[in-house]
Amino acid sequence: MDLQLTGKRALVTGASKGIGLASARMLAAEGCDVAVNARESPRLSGVADSLSAETGRRVLPFPGDMSEEADAARVVAGAAEALGGIDVLVTCAGSSPGGLLSELTEEDWLGSLRLKFLGYVRSVRHVLPHMVGQGSGSIVLVVGNDGLKPSYWELTAGAANAADINFASSIAEQYGRLGIRVNTVNPGPVLTDRWDTLEKAFARDMKVSQERAHELALASLPLGRICRPEEVASLVVFLASPLASYLNGANIPVDGGQRKGLMDVAAAFAGLEGDGSAQQPPGGPR
Repeated sequence: MDLQLTGKRALVTGASKGIGLASARMLAAEGCDVAVNARESPRLSGVADSLSAETGRRVLPFPGDMSEEADAARVVAGAAEALGGIDVLVTCAGSSPGGLLSELTEEDWLGSLRLKFLGYVRSVRHVLPHMVGQGSGSIVLVVGNDGLKPSYWELTAGAANAADINFASSIAEQYGRLGIRVNTVNPGPVLTDRWDTLEKAFARDMKVSQERAHELALASLPLGRICRPEEVASLVVFLASPLASYLNGANIPVDGGQRKGLMDVAAAFAGLEGDGSAQQPPGGPR
């Protein structure tokens, strides 16, 4: 299927790995010239060179920390100048620590909001004038299903994600009449470095092995497996394309039908208590 993206200009934040990298790769494969952003300059340059060689499109690195206003302004301005404009913005630069309320620090909360919420706000705010000037654009925020389905163990993520969803819905209403579409994609567990970190933290807080934590995660997923980054990227790129021309203000989960209640049921079945004072499953942790 031709997604009609050939010649479009895209900026992807958080593009050095995971969903951001998969989205940048797919956008370039569909014919976009892509500006990729992340904090790691050497790694980011390697990603840009690799994707350019792989797809034959221009893929340019713009390192910067989107939790910093000056960096966000510089990255967007540099990408727009180098590409001659920005037709597509995909925001993936952000993560939040998992944990129970009793374990979370003030810095955990502030760090999550600085990057996962305000980093997205900055990216959108600086891109919008370019899109308004040309009368068109598509913005896709990769957020997370915790913004739609609150979880007592992912409080900082849930707060930042809910704020992102509210922000995106509001901007979609304001700028839709100007030809700019704004949508969010909300993954559940995805096979990335971040998921491995969250799984370790879940195991720590619930006092079980990581293997057991992984089993509990799988038990919460009707499809019985963790999502791959490319499966999220497929939706991201579709939403960015003209084929999704009437999708605006949508908040779409990509979680295989996961319901947080299932994770709680699985935890209860294993003898775990929601306040973190875990009991060992029968026979001990596996």
